[in-house]
Amino acid sequence: MKSIILGSVLVISLLGLIVILFRKRMGFSFFTSFGIHLVLAAVGIYIVNYSGWLTGTYIPLNPATIGTVTVLGLPGVGLLLGLKISLFG
Repeated sequence: MKSIILGSVLVISLLGLIVILFRKRMGFSFFTSFGIHLVLAAVGIYIVNYSGWLTGTYIPLNPATIGTVTVLGLPGVGLLLGLKISLFG
């Protein structure tokens, strides 16, 4: 029962996203902007990990962390650092 509900929420969300993308006529500019944000998120996390600014703190490069920084921007890196220090410090 739980998988049916989760699957239906996924399908409804996907359809809603498709409707929004085609109604706004975002085209390829949306994908270009998203790609740039994705690359900048990975670079931001990489700089924090290997700059030596905070020793002993490492943010893994995985879809969850890159997605967080892609959506929130550079404050997302601060959020991840704060969570890492406060939870696993």
